[in-house]
Amino acid sequence: MKFKKDLNIINENEFTSIFGSIFEKSGWIATETFKQKPFENPQDLITKMIKIYESCSIEQIKIILNLHPKLAIEKKLTSFSTKEQSEAKLDRCTKKELEEFDQLNFDYEKKFQFPFIIAVKGKNKDVILENFRNRINNNYEKEFQEAKKQVMKIALFRLNEILETEEIYENF
Repeated sequence: MKFKKDLNIINENEFTSIFGSIFEKSGWIATETFKQKPFENPQDLITKMIKIYESCSIEQIKIILNLHPKLAIEKKLTSFSTKEQSEAKLDRCTKKELEEFDQLNFDYEKKFQFPFIIAVKGKNKDVILENFRNRINNNYEKEFQEAKKQVMKIALFRLNEILETEEIYENF
């Protein structure tokens, strides 16, 4: 496949405008990935971006975690988060569900010092709430590792979505 927008030729601003929200509001990861050009193929780009995330310090991971929105109740969302939460019907919660999300978000963040993170793609609000209810009982280390893993899943979903759109590439 060949990129319609050749990712090895475009400038840093265009690259970060395409990939800057892969890791929620952490455009610096896209900037660091840009510096690792050339990309042999989409998988090479994905591998390089994921390696940057995996090499983050604990403090950097905490910052990334805290840039994620509170599910169902946060109003300022990236375009990715808006779409993902809408597909999971988190924008159509009943009053009771919203109250539960609000309370769980508050309790979870108080306990763990970062918001509850789950890759919502392919899940509905009932499954998400059930995960929320269960994971809030985890200890800090287990939940930190789970949140880190969920961020990775979200990033991979987003990368694959971008790289599968015809606006980005045709044939390599």
